[in-house]
Amino acid sequence: MLRCAGALALLVFALVPSVAIAQVTPAAGYTPPDDTPSIRVGTTIYTDYTYTANPETIDTDGNRINARAFNVTRAYINITGNISHLVAFRLTPDVSRETNPASSLNGSLEFRIKYAFAQVNVDEWTTAGSWVRFGIQQTPWLDFAEGIYRYRFQGTMFPEREGYFASADAGASFHYNLPSNYGDIHGGVFNGENYNKAEVNDQKGLQLRGTLRPFARGAVLLRGIRASVFYTGDHYVKDAERKRLIGAVYFEQRYLNAGFEYLNAKDQTSIAMPKVKSEGYSVWATPKAPIGWEALLRYDHLKPDTVFDQQKRNRTILGVAYWFPHQGNVSSALLLDYDGQTFRDFTPAVARQQRVAVHALVNF
Repeated sequence: MLRCAGALALLVFALVPSVAIAQVTPAAGYTPPDDTPSIRVGTTIYTDYTYTANPETIDTDGNRINARAFNVTRAYINITGNISHLVAFRLTPDVSRETNPASSLNGSLEFRIKYAFAQVNVDEWTTAGSWVRFGIQQTPWLDFAEGIYRYRFQGTMFPEREGYFASADAGASFHYNLPSNYGDIHGGVFNGENYNKAEVNDQKGLQLRGTLRPFARGAVLLRGIRASVFYTGDHYVKDAERKRLIGAVYFEQRYLNAGFEYLNAKDQTSIAMPKVKSEGYSVWATPKAPIGWEALLRYDHLKPDTVFDQQKRNRTILGVAYWFPHQGNVSSALLLDYDGQTFRDFTPAVARQQRVAVHALVNF
């Protein structure tokens, strides 16, 4: 009896290791996800030299001058990484010029937080490139559109330049890639005051963008067509709405990127104030040569208040750029451009603005 019990015990101990090993050994062809923590550091720099042809200004000695200056409009330190294959993060300080005359730092370049978010990748349960974010992050529209436009280093895109919303805000969002590269959906709830301001009320902004690539599996020339719709619904205070609707069509091809964007906005800063409706559009194209040279052609048109139908603000941007050859996901470029803006039927009258600049981009 003892011999049988001993033999049984030896058999159990012999089998346990083999069973344990069988439970943890990956199946043939299976590659476990990489959970090695990692961190990466990069930078984004926008610099320029700008000559203002119009309007002239007055210096401290009373002389009429054409302003000209070297500027740094963006200086990012991008810190990104992964805690595991499920959890990622980004921290990006931004540079901004202090313009408050009452501040002892007036005129100084200050660093502030542009992005600071945690991201949970949900690829395992949905599609590749799908995630959830929480913190100060890119809003659904501008980060998407700037990736096609590529000339953010010249200046902001139409909706942001006209002050309708910014490229980042604090909130929570979800991004989902449609199967087979047919498009994506990005939506979230945000403070609505943009990343550079604190929340000032109990209202939250809903932002949602949907993008469709109708010919993702079609002819090569047609694959670059994208149609997008963006909506943001928010309130300045209770019952005083702040809404934006954008519809856009984009085309991306080896030798040409182009886009048309239509904006419709409604603003009521207080229930005691009238509702202001505005609308406008931006059309742009960037023809490309095979050796790095590109042209930048852009025209913006805005009616800031549709009640005053003749009141219009127009902007024309013309430029020529050279994109330096590189390897990997980095970029650098030089751009010489003209940026002109006209104002019609404004009270008081607003002078024409004309600037010529050399812009530089480094993104690593």
